[in-house]
Amino acid sequence: MTRHPREREKILYPHTIHDQGQPILDVRHLNVQYGERVVLEDINFHLHAGEGVAVVGPNGAGKSTLFKVVAGVERLTSGEVRIFGSGPRGHVCIGYVPQRNQVDWSFPVTVADVVMMGRIAKLGLLGFPRKPDWDSVSNALEVVGMQDLSTRQIKQLSGGQQQRMFIARALAQEAELMLMDEPLTGLDAPAQDEILALIGRFHDRGVTTMMAIHDLEQATKFFDRIMLLNRRLIGFGIAREVLCAEKLTQAYAGRLHLVAGEQGVIAFSDPCCDEGEPHDHDT
Repeated sequence: MTRHPREREKILYPHTIHDQGQPILDVRHLNVQYGERVVLEDINFHLHAGEGVAVVGPNGAGKSTLFKVVAGVERLTSGEVRIFGSGPRGHVCIGYVPQRNQVDWSFPVTVADVVMMGRIAKLGLLGFPRKPDWDSVSNALEVVGMQDLSTRQIKQLSGGQQQRMFIARALAQEAELMLMDEPLTGLDAPAQDEILALIGRFHDRGVTTMMAIHDLEQATKFFDRIMLLNRRLIGFGIAREVLCAEKLTQAYAGRLHLVAGEQGVIAFSDPCCDEGEPHDHDT
C-alpha cells in the first residue's frame, strides 16, 4: 500500500506536523551571530500560503543566512522559526534553491538525477524511486521546458538551465514554501524572464515564494510584498510603502543613488561589491 507523501513525512519527521491554522512561515525575534559579528538581528515576520515576497538589500545584508535558517540548513543563535507551527528542520515542504556559486557543478549527475533528489524525502527509509516518482520528475522537467535535457550532465548547463533544473526539483518535491537565493544573478534578460515566468506558475499553484533579488523594478512588478533587509528588517509590505527614499537610504547607507522621477523615486545601486560577509554573495 502506497502512503500519501504527508503520511510518510509524519513517519520520517514526526516533529514536522503541519497545523494548517498557522502561517506557513512565522519568524519571531530571529538572531544569527557568528562570533562577534551580527548577521541578523531581531527579525520578525510571517507569511501565509500563496504569497510572493521579494527580499532586497545590499550584499552582506543577511539574505542568504535568512534563507538557510528557514530551510533548516543553518542554525539560529536565538529566536524562533516555525513552518506551519513546527520547527524548520526536516520539512519536506520547503524547496531551497541556493546561489549557483555554492553548487559543485563538476559533480557527475544528470539533470534527472538532481530533480529526483526532490523526491528522496518522500520515498521513505531505504526507498527506491518507482514509476510515479519518475513520472513526477518527467512532469516537472516538462513544466520548466527541460524534458529534452534530462540526461545531460549538470556541468553542461547554461546558467538559466541550472536555475530551471532547481525549480523542477522543487516541483517534483511538491514544495509549498520556495526559497530562491538570487536565481537571476548572472543571467541575461531572456533567461531572467523565463525564471520569473516560472515563479509566476508557483504563485498560481498556491506555493509561497521568497526570492532574494537585486533589481527593485522586478521586485515591484512580480511580487506581492517586499522585504527590505540589512541585518535588521527595515521594511516589509507593499512596494510603495517599503521602497521609499527614507527606508532605501537606511538600508543601503549611500550604496544606492536615489533620483526623483515623475513616477516616484528611482533607485540605482552601486555596482561595486559591498563590504560585509564573504564575497560568495552570502547576502
